[in-house]
Amino acid sequence: MTQTALNIGTTVTDTQNDVELRKVFKVFEGHTAVRGVDLNIRQGEFFSILGPSGCGKTTTLRLIAGFESPSAGEIMIRGVSMNQTPPYRRPVNTVFQSYALFNHLSVKDNIAFGLKIKRVGKTETEEKVAQALRLVKMEKFADRYPNQISGGQQQRVALARALVNRPAVLLLDEPLGALDLKLRKQMQMELSSLHRDLGVTFVMVTHDQEEAMSMSDRIAVMHEGRIEQIGSPQEIYERPESPFVADFIGETNLFQGRVEFIDRSNIVVETDRGMKIVVQQSTVSEEEKNGEIYTGASVVVSVRPEKIELSLYSPDVSENCFEGRLMNVMYMGTHVYYHVNLLSGDRMTIRQPNTEGTLPSADTPIYIYWAKQNCLALSETR
Repeated sequence: MTQTALNIGTTVTDTQNDVELRKVFKVFEGHTAVRGVDLNIRQGEFFSILGPSGCGKTTTLRLIAGFESPSAGEIMIRGVSMNQTPPYRRPVNTVFQSYALFNHLSVKDNIAFGLKIKRVGKTETEEKVAQALRLVKMEKFADRYPNQISGGQQQRVALARALVNRPAVLLLDEPLGALDLKLRKQMQMELSSLHRDLGVTFVMVTHDQEEAMSMSDRIAVMHEGRIEQIGSPQEIYERPESPFVADFIGETNLFQGRVEFIDRSNIVVETDRGMKIVVQQSTVSEEEKNGEIYTGASVVVSVRPEKIELSLYSPDVSENCFEGRLMNVMYMGTHVYYHVNLLSGDRMTIRQPNTEGTLPSADTPIYIYWAKQNCLALSETR
């Protein structure tokens, strides 16, 4: 189903933002849940707000939907302030984790509910419901009731009900959280396909990193009510801007230390346990170069498990090579995890692809090493 056929939303240029949050705060009885959030969500993108429980992401979504009012700041949708606009007048619809379907209504009547509230004519309602059913491939289930269909099918009905009103923005609150792993993977693909077909702006809240990484054009990582970083999945994984983002997105090995030396090419960090780690200057962001990374500064070095090499013999490298003992080997099919205790006392995780070779056994002396461009120095103050 194409965007033209569904007539969802109106056409705007790529440079326009569908949703803008400007210095938004939300305070509940003395607790600040959202702290000065600035967001620009572009028209037609799949945007995810990702973070741990209690970080403020669902509150942010509820502010956009109008279910909560900001304590300060402004919320704009397609250039119009929404601060005084009630939820039912906003050009958005929300899909909840619980789906919120009416058990006493059939699938088609659930989808038609919002149209009837708006007093849309019978013929137009039937046409729009039929379109929505085709969109989510639920035509054969139109006369069934929610308790007669599976969780994945209920999710499709919830999506159809949200889209039948032709919102400018679709809000998704942990939409796949109630599904099992296999069904969740399937629905990730279906949601991505639906987004591509419609061209509607999707804003999703999730705590699931893989879900956000696999589906989103851009991601806002949230922590303690603030936005830590906004970027593409690749940007936030390869170039996290804070120790929190590095640790929360994917897996990493973190070392606390101080900058011992800086020149035009390298940063040398001495960790709290005496390791000397060399970081290539080109991996450091401009913001950190301009005042946050300096000789004596407290930093955290991040090294992703897949960036690290293993050797049973001392490799011919002069930087970032450390000796340890292999403590555990975890065979995962497509890849293998190695847990190594270094002589410094640090424990590291290494992930390598499965090459079907003989795996080293636990308690084997081993060397680990990585290239200086494959680690990051992050300011502890961020």
